Amino acid sequence: MVVCGDDGLARRLADELREVYRQRVVLVVPVDHADERAAEAGTADGDTWSGAAVVPVRVVTAPAPTTGAMLRAEVARAAALALVYEDDETNLRAALAARRLSPGLRLVVRMYNRKLGQHLEELLDQAALVAAPGMDRAVLDASTTVLSDADTAAPALVATAVADTGKVVQADGLLLRAAERPVPGRGEVPDPGLCTLALLSSTAADPAGSEGSDAAGSPAPELLPDDRTIRGATARGTVVLEAVRHAGPALPARRLARRGAPLGEVFSGRLRWALAGIVVAVLALSVTTTVLTDADPLHAAYLTLLDLFSINDPAVDEPATRQVLQLLSGLVGLALLPLLVAGALEALGTFRTATTLRRPPRGLSGHIVLLGLGKIGTRVLARLRELGIPVVCVEQDPDARGIALARDLGVPVVLGDVTEDGVLDTARVRRAAALLALTSSDTTNLEATLAARALKSDLRVALRLYDDDVATAVYRTLRSAHPGAVTRSRSVSHLAAPAFAGAMMGRQILGAIPVERKVLLFAAVPVAGHPQFEGRTVAEAFRPGAWRVLALDTAGPEARHPDLAHTGRDERPSLLWDLHPGHVLHPQDRVVIAATRRGLAELLGNRPADARP
Repeated sequence: MVVCGDDGLARRLADELREVYRQRVVLVVPVDHADERAAEAGTADGDTWSGAAVVPVRVVTAPAPTTGAMLRAEVARAAALALVYEDDETNLRAALAARRLSPGLRLVVRMYNRKLGQHLEELLDQAALVAAPGMDRAVLDASTTVLSDADTAAPALVATAVADTGKVVQADGLLLRAAERPVPGRGEVPDPGLCTLALLSSTAADPAGSEGSDAAGSPAPELLPDDRTIRGATARGTVVLEAVRHAGPALPARRLARRGAPLGEVFSGRLRWALAGIVVAVLALSVTTTVLTDADPLHAAYLTLLDLFSINDPAVDEPATRQVLQLLSGLVGLALLPLLVAGALEALGTFRTATTLRRPPRGLSGHIVLLGLGKIGTRVLARLRELGIPVVCVEQDPDARGIALARDLGVPVVLGDVTEDGVLDTARVRRAAALLALTSSDTTNLEATLAARALKSDLRVALRLYDDDVATAVYRTLRSAHPGAVTRSRSVSHLAAPAFAGAMMGRQILGAIPVERKVLLFAAVPVAGHPQFEGRTVAEAFRPGAWRVLALDTAGPEARHPDLAHTGRDERPSLLWDLHPGHVLHPQDRVVIAATRRGLAELLGNRPADARP
C-alpha cells in the first residue's frame, strides 16, 4: 500500500492500514514531514499479529507526487495508492500519472470538489477499462474511489452538536448513531433501538467512565453479541443503533428563491402605495379630461401622464378647462412623485442588501454556533441545514469558501475574529444549544471554546483538535472546570482515515464507531463472492463477535447508488433496515454490515479468522 500526502490524514491513514489491516505501507511525504513521520512510524510496544511484529512504515521523501517519486515508492507493484494531498489539483495530476504507470492499480483520491471528483473517477475507470477490456465489473467499480475528508467527517461533527455523540454513520441519506444505554434499573426495559451493537464494560458494581476516561471496567466490551448474550447481560450497559433526530426549535421555512430578495420586500408598502396613487390619479384625471373635453380616452390618458410628470407644453392657448386640468395634474404629480422616488430607492436598497450576509435575529435561541467556514465548516453547514437545524456562522475571512453557501441558504453570518470581544455575543452564543469550533487552528478553537464557556458555562462544545495530547488535556481540564457541560474534541483526519483505508482495501466503509478501546466498522458489501452471505438467511449470516447484517440495498444492480454514505438529499432511499431474520441473501444483493476489525479483515480475505482484532 502506498500513501501520498502532506498533512495529518496521510499519517493517520498509514497507521490505519498498518495497525488495523496489517498491511505493508510506503508513505510519500514532503521533506519537512519526513522526520516527524519517521519518529511515529515505528512498531508500537507489544503490537504483534500472528506472532510477528507489525512492519514499520517505509517513508519516502518527495516535494511532490511526481512520476519519479512514485517509481521510488514502487507504485507499479502496489495493491493500492492513496493520494491525500490538501490540493485537489495535485491529487488529480498524481492520479493521472499513477494510472499511466499501473492501469490496474486501485486508486483512492482525496477530492473536495464533488463534480471534479465524479468526472475524475469516470475518467480513471475508463482508462483502467481500456488497459484491461475484460476487467470484472466489481473490480472496475473498486478501481477508483474519490473521497472527501470533509464529507466523511461532517456527519460525526454534526451528530456531536445535535445528539451529543460522535459515534455516527451516514448511509442512504439517514444519519445513524450508536447510543450508549446505561445499566437498566430494577424493572426497567432498555430501548433496543434498531439493533444492539455492543455490551459495554460497565456493570452495576463497576461502572466504566464515560467518553474520554482512561480506564474501563470489567469485563471487557463485547462487540456484536448474540441475543442469548444480550439477555444474560442484564447488569451491563449497551450500545444500540438508532437514527439521529434534532429535538431543538423548528427551522423557519426557506424561501423559494435562493438568490435575491422576495418580491414582497422589494416592492415595499411605500412603493406600492405610490404606484397605486399614480394609477388612481391617472384614471380620475383621464376620465375628467374625457368628459370635459373632446379628447378620446386614450389621448386623455396620454395628456394626463405628460402633465403628471411635468413634461407637457403649457396649455396657454387652450380652453380654461384644459388649463385647470393641467394645473391639477401637476399638483398631483408634485405630491406623488417624491413618494415614488423614495419607494424606488428603498426597493433598490433592499435588492442590494439581499445579496449581503444576514445578521442573527434578536430572538434567536436553541441554535448551533459554527466557527469557521473552510472546507470542513462548509460541509457541516450544508449538513446542518439539510437536517433543518438553525445555525449562526462566525468567520473572519469575508472570502472564505463557505460564505457563498451561507448567503444562498440565508444563514446568519458574523464576520469577525472569534477571539475578539463581542463576536460570540453577536452570534447569540448565550442562547445557543451548542458550539462547533471547526477552524483550522487548534489555538483558535481552544480560545473560542474557553470564551464561549465563560459566557455560558453549560454550553455543549465540540472543537476540532488535531494533536491527541492537547485534545486529552483539554478534555480533562474542561470536564473538571465544567462538570455539568458536554465537551468533545474531534480530529477530522482521525474520523476520515477508516473510510480511506477501507476504500484502499476494496470495500466501501460507511463509518467507524469507537466502543471504549475497540472499533466497529460499517461497510457496504456485495453478497456475490462471499460464501458467508450468499444463499444464507440474515440470521445465518450473523457471526457473533465478527459481523452482522444491518440493512439490504433494495435497488437493482444497475440503479444502485455507488456511494451509500453520500446519497443526495433528493434521491430516493434504497436501504431496508427492518430485515426479517429469515430473509435469504441473493448474489445480486448488496448489504450493509457492522463488523469488527477482525471480521472485516476475514471478509476481505487478507487475514485468518482467528487473528486478533
